[in-house]
Amino acid sequence: MSALTLIIGNKNYSSWSLRPWIFLNVFEIPFEEKRVALFTDSSDKELEPYSSNLKVPVLLDGELIVWDSLSILEYLSENYLSGAGWPVDKEARAFARSLSSEMHSSFNALRDALPMNCRKSFSNIQLSDDAKNDISRVNNLWNIAHEKFGKEGDWIMGQFSIVDAMYIPVALRFHGYGIKCQGYAKDYIETVLQNKYIKQWIAAGKLEKEVIEMDEI
Repeated sequence: MSALTLIIGNKNYSSWSLRPWIFLNVFEIPFEEKRVALFTDSSDKELEPYSSNLKVPVLLDGELIVWDSLSILEYLSENYLSGAGWPVDKEARAFARSLSSEMHSSFNALRDALPMNCRKSFSNIQLSDDAKNDISRVNNLWNIAHEKFGKEGDWIMGQFSIVDAMYIPVALRFHGYGIKCQGYAKDYIETVLQNKYIKQWIAAGKLEKEVIEMDEI
């Protein structure tokens, strides 16, 4: 049995859960998965032991508890990959960290306008100016990062990294809501959709029965 257990929420909705889940799978780090259906009568009781403010994801490494997606990704990179979750080059690594931190802290209008929903496809979504600005910013960041650092591979920084784990849920949102991207960003969405683990995640999300009304449009 693996020492690692990843506590996740609903695969249909939980973009934060997807981030460490895809990272663990792509880097082939063995782990056990425990799913907690969110916003049910039992959710709080199930999550209370993990000191995560009743949020997912949570990583258990033996007795150690790590919560928050970016913290989990950093922990995995440092302790299981000798830092290989980030690019080797110092400039590329700094750029990658900036990209990941911006995803972690920003794009609130995008999140509100395009909640993750693997079961549905939308078109002609009416977007606020703030949401359009967020979308444009992400499109530009992907194009700039790939042009400057990633030409040797299909992922944002070339090889799969923490940056991709952070932005893959956004690529799924763009696809699901029919958001048009330009340049490399358009190809990136296709790279995400063709990943075998992403296909598994989406398929599992579509089988879930729970409906979280706040994440439905």
